[in-house]
Amino acid sequence: MAYRLVVLASGSGTLAQAIVDARDELGIEIAAVISDNDAAPVLGKAQSMGITTDVVAVGASRHEWNTQIIERVGAYKPDLVVSAGFMRILPADFVNRFPTINIHPALLPNFPGAHAVRDALAAGVAVTGTTVHWVDDGVDTGPIITQMEVPIVPGEDESTLHERIKKVERGLIVATIALILPTLERHV
Repeated sequence: MAYRLVVLASGSGTLAQAIVDARDELGIEIAAVISDNDAAPVLGKAQSMGITTDVVAVGASRHEWNTQIIERVGAYKPDLVVSAGFMRILPADFVNRFPTINIHPALLPNFPGAHAVRDALAAGVAVTGTTVHWVDDGVDTGPIITQMEVPIVPGEDESTLHERIKKVERGLIVATIALILPTLERHV
């Protein structure tokens, strides 16, 4: 029986696409792609591949959103949740219930938060990279699973550096999922 994954994504879906493309190799079923943004291109991409999609938009109440995201993800009975460009902080009740990993465009613990690429450039570092980590109730503070370095090219801007990091992230997320799947408790 395949491992069941729920992918959380807010944007274009390049990381989600890498995971979908590796389904057979990984022995996984993508139970759903869930977004907080009903206009996210990732939703159309997933639907075109026959993957169930769902939207849990943030409304006026953060408490209500927290409850909804836990209920919606729980309905898919995932063995693993992958935050792949999902730009929301998940509640403690969520990460305590579902094993959840995130990919971040920096070498944590350096440059946590939403502007990691910009922050690395501003700091003048010669090397940045990407990190896959377990999600806890902090912002990019969970235990690190894997990392890969990406050297910064002199004169590079945020957009080009971020694109180079994304290319590395696609391979790293798939390799990391393959690494951790055998360690997970199955929800059969």
